[in-house]
Amino acid sequence: MSNSSNYTEDNIKSLDWKEHIRMRPGMYIGKLGNGSSPDDGIYILLKEVLDNSIDEFVMGAGKTIEISINNGVTVRDYGRGIPLGKVVDVVSKMNTGGKYDTRAFKKSVGLNGVGTKAVNALSINFKVESVRDGKSKYVVFEQGELIEESDIEVSSKRKGTKVTFIPDTSIFKNYKYRNEYVSKMLKYYVYLNPGLTIVFNGEKYKSDNGLKDLLEDNNDLEKLLYPIIHLKGNDIEVAITHSKVQYSEEYFSFVNGQHTTQGGTHQSAFRESIVKTVREFFGKSYDASDIRKSIISAISIKVMEPVFESQTKTKLGSTEMGGDLGTVRSYINDFIGKNLDNFLHKNPVVAESIQKKIVQAEKERKELSGIRKLARDRAKKSSLHNKKLRDCRVHLNDMNKENRLDSTLFITEGDSASGSITKSRNVNTQAVFSLRGKPLNSYSMTKKIVYENEEFNLLQAALNIEDSIEYLRYNNIVIATDADVDGMHIRLLLITFFLQFFPELIKEGHLYILQTPLFRVRNKKETIYCYSEKEKSEAIEKLGVKSEITRFKGLGEISPDEFKYFIGEDIRLDPVMLDDNFSIEDLLSFYMGKNTPKRQEFIINNLKVELDTVES
Repeated sequence: MSNSSNYTEDNIKSLDWKEHIRMRPGMYIGKLGNGSSPDDGIYILLKEVLDNSIDEFVMGAGKTIEISINNGVTVRDYGRGIPLGKVVDVVSKMNTGGKYDTRAFKKSVGLNGVGTKAVNALSINFKVESVRDGKSKYVVFEQGELIEESDIEVSSKRKGTKVTFIPDTSIFKNYKYRNEYVSKMLKYYVYLNPGLTIVFNGEKYKSDNGLKDLLEDNNDLEKLLYPIIHLKGNDIEVAITHSKVQYSEEYFSFVNGQHTTQGGTHQSAFRESIVKTVREFFGKSYDASDIRKSIISAISIKVMEPVFESQTKTKLGSTEMGGDLGTVRSYINDFIGKNLDNFLHKNPVVAESIQKKIVQAEKERKELSGIRKLARDRAKKSSLHNKKLRDCRVHLNDMNKENRLDSTLFITEGDSASGSITKSRNVNTQAVFSLRGKPLNSYSMTKKIVYENEEFNLLQAALNIEDSIEYLRYNNIVIATDADVDGMHIRLLLITFFLQFFPELIKEGHLYILQTPLFRVRNKKETIYCYSEKEKSEAIEKLGVKSEITRFKGLGEISPDEFKYFIGEDIRLDPVMLDDNFSIEDLLSFYMGKNTPKRQEFIINNLKVELDTVES
């Protein structure tokens, strides 16, 4: 007899709001991470709090937002302040918030009413203070539990809201906020909100020209083919230019102030409408890829009640603009069709530059077409029995999969290292691509080399980035090489390949170096893996001078049983970032060009610094 008769009300477990968030944090903030990636949860926590302050600015209340990150995170705005009788509810009751009243927030960022509740539930300490109408009130929570609530008191402070939180270390292990990622996020906020000032740890961010500033700040202006085309309308703003040196298409897209890193309906419509307008303007049916080759552009739209394809809002799914504005596609098509066409008529010099660029791209594409076809056929055959790629089950473009942000491709050298990683990886989210020896130095070579070189072509196919990174298959691309001279050289050659042909992978924060331990220190009770001399000394102090010390010479020496610790929950990744002070071309020519004496001098000086720090 079955036990179904025992199924009673007692079997149905109802989690309260904070338990649900704490049990399934990924549903609310994407992946957890330790701060080495720009989409790690600690940045989403900051963003959720900040979004409320931004919405106040959009409503015309408060032109400055102050942020400090030290032991905790503090966000102070000078908006209207949360209504004092509702401070507890707004940060601790699901589906409570002003954004359900569309009269108050017509086109806001966070329409789900979950944001600050998630931050509250995932923080070991969360304090909100609201000041309005000469009065103030504060509340304090721990892991979503209310532990202190003040009375409403008279206050002389400026109106607004101050939120302070400390992420919960039991959920965000060994986390660290990287200023580079925070800074980039804040720059996007000010580009999208001209007139807003954000002060972060004393540094001021402000933009007067919106998306035009975004493209100017991200590019060496001398490397742009023509001055940036900047077009604005109701609920839409775009900036467009072409690069003289970059191969790939690059798009920055936003919806209601949200950076949609994976594009969506608005980005697709934007790409389509540029092609349509340019073809009609010149009266020629140019190939879409020739028109868009080397384009660098940005689009921001405002939509009523947007529908995103995931909670972290990285891809727009909406097809309607809302109100009587029609579909996203027709709205963008009409706007670009009219305004870009007008611009090209008024600026014949720019139009001529664009046409020359298209003709040049067409010539290059035709030269490449034969070799491309060969390479594709070869890649198809290889993918049927591609020994280089050991794939995983979940990919970045599986929008309905909760753990898609964890999708990772390890690029390894040699069979021993790839063997260890392959045996110890998580087959759901971790794939391995193994290189045969050193890759080619692709510095100053043309795109032709990507198709001619079998390894580059297979890597491009594995990542699915031939035309753009919109359909990138892995969120994290991790270079996993030995930390010796050869391993460092392979890292440099791979970074050169990505900088030369797919710089947006680095700009969007997808490329990393895997840190692996240099030493293992153990006694009979405990094993500690150490990533530096300092960590080794601390481990010996803890485990005793008689402990066994092993020095790892290469990844191939580490057994699969051990390797799982270095690519699992405690994985240590160093993001590959671009220095704002150098253009990609300057970096490449310095590291990979023929300036040997300069480079030698640089290495000697920097090596000395490294040695000094090791000795001290």
